[in-house]
Amino acid sequence: MKSRVIRTTKRLRYTLFNENKTRVEKRVKNMSTVLITGGAGFIGSHTVELLLKENFYVIVLDNFRSSSKENLNSILQSSRVSIINGDIRDFSLLKSVMRDVDAVIHLAAIVSVDEANSFPDLAFQVNANGTLNVLEAMRYCDVERIVYASSAAVYGNPIYLPIDEKHPLFPLNPYGASKLAGEALVNAYQETYGLKSVVLRYFNVFGPRMKAGPYAGVVLKFITSALSNKPLIIYGDGKQVRDFIYVKDVAMANLIAVKGNVTGVFNIGTGKKTRIIDLARKIIDLTRSKSEIKFAPARPGDVRESVANIVKAEKELEWKPNFSLEQGLKNTIRFFSAMRT
Repeated sequence: MKSRVIRTTKRLRYTLFNENKTRVEKRVKNMSTVLITGGAGFIGSHTVELLLKENFYVIVLDNFRSSSKENLNSILQSSRVSIINGDIRDFSLLKSVMRDVDAVIHLAAIVSVDEANSFPDLAFQVNANGTLNVLEAMRYCDVERIVYASSAAVYGNPIYLPIDEKHPLFPLNPYGASKLAGEALVNAYQETYGLKSVVLRYFNVFGPRMKAGPYAGVVLKFITSALSNKPLIIYGDGKQVRDFIYVKDVAMANLIAVKGNVTGVFNIGTGKKTRIIDLARKIIDLTRSKSEIKFAPARPGDVRESVANIVKAEKELEWKPNFSLEQGLKNTIRFFSAMRT
């Protein structure tokens, strides 16, 4: 792969506000342009906001299947953002979009374990084949740097805790397997074509703009139930352990990874254990809810314990989380409470 030279010539910027209306503007490129696939999603929208604060130009590519244009309301008036309604399975579109790009943060994916269990073919079409399309478009357009959003699900049931990046990889479900396939592709393109990649293995991300619905994460399900004084349902005995990381800390990891020159694989978590039963009790307490906690049978493919070792991210990526679980939960509860009024 040839070394990439940042252009300073004029070129067109395309902003697609809906399927039928396109505004074309000219601008002079004097700084890096980052493509964020899935940029209108939960993690993506927070990442877009951070990049704009750092004066990047941002191209958001999203099919709005599980995301929302409302997630981007705060930045729609920015002259440094373009929004394209499209799918990473569309290789021709990716090649067209990638011409204006210096680096990629690849977030677009089927992100729910439950949805991937129900539709494993879709999970692999998007998470594996879609990632291949992104990498091929990067190669075609001579884009060198990618930040790939992976998951702690690639580890499966841990042999030891906390889990470091050298831990064996043995995903227990189609979601984890599809994300690991994406990792393998990213690594292969780095070794074969000289791509510069950062793989971030997110642990349990939560915060404002989490996606509601049948495939919502446990934090949102608990908050929604608590705000309605409905029972909080725990699958299993509640002693399962997770590492919950606030979305703004994850967005900061994305920003640091795309700005820097470091390559490699990094865990993005807090390194702190939280039992699901304790999470439920904390949310009930913070919402002052009258909800009860009820138990249901454990779900197949659920990991029993998952906690990150983040020493490598702290030392090499120079990143660390800044939000406590309680701070993050308060912010998240405040956000979803406001949506109810």
